Amino acid sequence: MSDRAVLHVKGRVLVGPDDVRDELWVVGGRISYERPAGARDIRAVEGWALPGLVDAHCHVGLDAHGPVTDDVSEKQALTDRDAGTLLIRDAGSPSDTRWIDDRDDLPKIIRAGRHIARTRRYIRNYAHEIEPEDLVAYVAQEARRGDGWVKLVGDWLDRGTGDLGACWPRDAVEAAIAEAHRLGARVTAHCFAEDSLRDLVEAGIDCIEHATGLTEDTIPLFAERGVAIVPTLVNIATFPRLAAGGEQKFPRWSAHMRRLHERRYDTVRAAYDAGIPVYVGTDAGGSLAHGLAGAEVAELVTAGIPPVEALSATTWGARRWLGRPGLDEGAPADLVVYESDPREDVRVLAAPRRVVLNGRTVG
Repeated sequence: MSDRAVLHVKGRVLVGPDDVRDELWVVGGRISYERPAGARDIRAVEGWALPGLVDAHCHVGLDAHGPVTDDVSEKQALTDRDAGTLLIRDAGSPSDTRWIDDRDDLPKIIRAGRHIARTRRYIRNYAHEIEPEDLVAYVAQEARRGDGWVKLVGDWLDRGTGDLGACWPRDAVEAAIAEAHRLGARVTAHCFAEDSLRDLVEAGIDCIEHATGLTEDTIPLFAERGVAIVPTLVNIATFPRLAAGGEQKFPRWSAHMRRLHERRYDTVRAAYDAGIPVYVGTDAGGSLAHGLAGAEVAELVTAGIPPVEALSATTWGARRWLGRPGLDEGAPADLVVYESDPREDVRVLAAPRRVVLNGRTVG
């Protein structure tokens, strides 16, 4: 579509869960709900329109072995885009992907800098690996490098115990989170297990990734503090395979991972029922493929979250949480059009009819 063309989206435009309109116009790359006067080159698309999907836990510039080249990063971003994901919170990457910001045909990215992990307590080549006395300094560094987020590794396999264990002492995370907040950044943390959660939440953390270790003791604390979770259920599905691979060397860890996997849906539903904010994230870019946001929405529904709320976790609610517009008057036209109503069956998200990014039909 040329820069002068006007796009007319008609059918049902889901501006919000209860705000459904018959049409919108895209003029100069932005959304309008008024027909543009004198428009001649008008292209039409019909269907059910949603704001561009959000993947709130994604890694562009990363694969199973560490940082990747720019051409691989581009392919990752294009895969997400073509599946309808137009806004990514990049939850940690060792690659410099700022060049993507200059491309109006690639998803918008909100970066959390590079992971910050304890020495030898995370995947090789992924993170800054440091000790607690350096945590504040590294959090400050990544807060300045990121786009308002910092990512900690809250727990990981402890080879001394042979099981998952918390990575940081309480005083270190308190000081680090306070420094991030002073610099205007929010903090999130990778957490599989139970024992890292209370310290992180009471220290003021803003979000927990995966959150498989939530229990009836910590769920009320999350709800009281308004701490969000990004469950990444499409990633948690890999736990049995991971457990099988570590069975011989770390049997306690393997058994723990299986238990976390078995109760994953109950954990997410209990969190939702308690009022904890839940958002869509896939953990793509490590060992997981890109383009799975629609599959993650379906997993949230399987866990018992109502379809409209699961949709909000990747559209209206997720964009509001990240401070980015949806289908608002004058906002950049980032939207996805589907064949049928995604509120009736979220599986339609797997097959976009049209993807519109910055006012242009792409993919």
